[in-house]
Amino acid sequence: MLSQLIAPVASLLDKWIPDADTKQKIAHEIATMSQKHAQEIAVAQIKLNTEDAKGSAFQRNWRPATGWCCVLGMAVNFVVSPLAAGFGVVIPQADTGTMMPILMGLLGLGSMRSFEKTKKIEGK
Repeated sequence: MLSQLIAPVASLLDKWIPDADTKQKIAHEIATMSQKHAQEIAVAQIKLNTEDAKGSAFQRNWRPATGWCCVLGMAVNFVVSPLAAGFGVVIPQADTGTMMPILMGLLGLGSMRSFEKTKKIEGK
């Protein structure tokens, strides 16, 4: 979409700026503006990720810990409890109504990012 805007802007430059070198420099700046902005965003994200990685173990590991809590709850519901019931032991079920939206959100976001990586789509 931006490339469609460059030609009209370049034609306006012809009317207002007589120097060919200056026109070409301004047209180049306009053409590369979105790429520069995307690069600035990427650099800012890298800096944020670097700072986030320097945090405490709790800060770095909250997503995996949340995932493991959900996995343990599912293991209790679908493995431990049925096996224990075979021996007459009743184990309370974990509340999947609360757990599943969290787990699906974590899995969905991870899956979407994996899909983006395989299709070489830049995250925005």
